[in-house]
Amino acid sequence: MSQIVVIDYGMGNLRSVAKAVEHVAPDQSVIISSDAGEIANAERVVFPGQGAARDCMRELEDRNLTQVVLSAAKEKPFLGICMGMQVLLNHSEENNGIECLGLYQGNVRFFGNNLKNTAGEKLKIPHMGWNQVAQKNDHPLWENIKDQSRFYFVHSYFMDPQEKNLVAATSDYGMEFVSAIAKDNVFAVQFHPEKSAQDGLQLLKNFTRWNGN
Repeated sequence: MSQIVVIDYGMGNLRSVAKAVEHVAPDQSVIISSDAGEIANAERVVFPGQGAARDCMRELEDRNLTQVVLSAAKEKPFLGICMGMQVLLNHSEENNGIECLGLYQGNVRFFGNNLKNTAGEKLKIPHMGWNQVAQKNDHPLWENIKDQSRFYFVHSYFMDPQEKNLVAATSDYGMEFVSAIAKDNVFAVQFHPEKSAQDGLQLLKNFTRWNGN
């Protein structure tokens, strides 16, 4: 039986992510783990998270997980969720700046406090709730998910990668922002598929069957 590891670094709603993956992949073993050996030996890895980038990076370092996470992102099907997407870049503006994992070049930027909708009304930060996702490619993880489907978001920062060919989807919240990236064996999303009803479950199901190509 193949194994999917949900990385435990002390942050994020790990249980709900794991339960959602178990639901869509009853034929696979799904575990939550902070053990570098289990992560290294997994067939697929899910890197979820929420909260602050500084806290995320500190926890990864304290648990000696930084290198195994980077290795997984280079070697096997890898799904980043929310903070697990943002810290794949090399820098975040959060808390006067924090160096991140550096898998890709770019910055994680604050939305600011002056976002407005098309009617000129001020938008709340964090961006919280359902929003449409505009697909930019035909990636296997979009299979059976209609373009412009709605997913659930909770975030105050957004990813701004230098490599524009990384962008797999965008969304709009007073401005267009990157809501998914994809390259080789990595797929990462700003939204929470585990909280996004049927389309979120479909994306997770697609991930559990994806070989990383």
